[in-house]
Amino acid sequence: MAVTDGLSPKKVFQYFEKICSIPHGSGNIDRMSDYLTDFARERNLFCIQDEWKNVVIIKEATPGYGEEPPIILQGHMDMVAVKKPEAKIDLTQDGLELAIDGDWLFAKDTSLGGDDGIAIAYALAILDSKEIAHPRLEVIFTVDEEVGMEGAINLEVSMLQGRRMLNLDSEEEGILLSGCAGGARADWSFSVHRQPMQGEVYALKVKGLAGGHSGMEIHKGRGNALYLLGRVLNELCEAFPLTVAELQGGVADNAIPREAKVQMVLAGQQEQRLKQQVEKIEALLQEELRSREPDMVLELKKLPEQEADCLLPEDMRKLVNLLLVAPHGVQAMSAEIEGLVETSLNLGVVNLERERVEFRFSVRSSLESAKKDLLQRLESLAALAGVSCQVKGDYPGWAYRKDSPFRQLAVEVYRQHYGREPVIQAVHAGLECGILVGKLPGLDCISIGPDMKDIHTTEERLSISSTERVWRYILEILKRKTAEKKD
Repeated sequence: MAVTDGLSPKKVFQYFEKICSIPHGSGNIDRMSDYLTDFARERNLFCIQDEWKNVVIIKEATPGYGEEPPIILQGHMDMVAVKKPEAKIDLTQDGLELAIDGDWLFAKDTSLGGDDGIAIAYALAILDSKEIAHPRLEVIFTVDEEVGMEGAINLEVSMLQGRRMLNLDSEEEGILLSGCAGGARADWSFSVHRQPMQGEVYALKVKGLAGGHSGMEIHKGRGNALYLLGRVLNELCEAFPLTVAELQGGVADNAIPREAKVQMVLAGQQEQRLKQQVEKIEALLQEELRSREPDMVLELKKLPEQEADCLLPEDMRKLVNLLLVAPHGVQAMSAEIEGLVETSLNLGVVNLERERVEFRFSVRSSLESAKKDLLQRLESLAALAGVSCQVKGDYPGWAYRKDSPFRQLAVEVYRQHYGREPVIQAVHAGLECGILVGKLPGLDCISIGPDMKDIHTTEERLSISSTERVWRYILEILKRKTAEKKD
């Protein structure tokens, strides 16, 4: 199928570069939201920016498409903003430093935000064009998708006429997503008490893990740095009189933690014994994880001797016990779709503050009852341990729709555009489609996107050639008239 002449993807990459110059980690989206609003106003497009900073932009149909049903384009404006520990960049203030390696676009020392900056770039390039043929377009940019989908949950949809939606929040070309898991976040927290301790001070870090998206990579059995740190601490507590001053790991509940660290105080002269014990534990873990996490290491550093405010022994024991018993990983596989994870959870973040400890979990399931059961298990474990449990950001799954005219149109266009059949698939990750289907009765949607690797990590990268192919595929979907489908 011939692609539309004169509609190169150059503007997609220009807009993506612009997006990357604006800090837009979850919870830090004001500048991005204002940029999108200004973009619409400069082009005299209808635009609404709500109190949550969601943005809706509407562009009327081009000539010859006024009778066609509208299409909603949808993506989210926040990214999981993570950086390498040694990186000097401030992701709340600085833009990303982009680079290219062959076909891959990435950001130096940080995540790239292709999830979901590429959706914004695609949409802006379409909205900015006077050449692209399309029906009425209703473009939804939501906020804070990565931390609970609060933007989609609170979005007002009364201005929307469309009942066909193209969600642009997928990471694998050639797959038309038609269903996703629902999810929620669960937080454990409890108070701790401290006392001053004098002794040898050591910093211990679990590092070198692959990490990754807690939905898309959870089935790969990758190491969870927080759980591994709990195992290491448990072994050390049995061998040494130690206590904990600091502990932290993970960056987001929906990212598998790749690093975790603790600062310990030991009584007496223990350096040589401690070093030997850590090396022994490291060797055991490396043997256990060698095929999945070949780069995992334990890093031990001795710090200047000092007095530190450390946890009372009973609070430290409680913290270590919770790291050991906190469930994580795949809980059940789908009985309906081979190879699909049905239910999982990820312990993504643990923070030891001055007077409190917080655990943050991401819970997912394609079955609402299984999701509810897993959340209740977390609440029951918390009750047994004497800690509080708060559930937030609960969002529904997106059930597979057997009869989907819009998906069938996309399949036919894909066939002609690529010369092969697409894969129709459900995914064990959260998409805003489920929320919007609940808000817009009869909404018929699919989710697509270009190839991306290692999203939510500092190794995230976006395929340039795939981005170009998907761009042209989107244009062909917009161009296709429903009357053509019937002929």
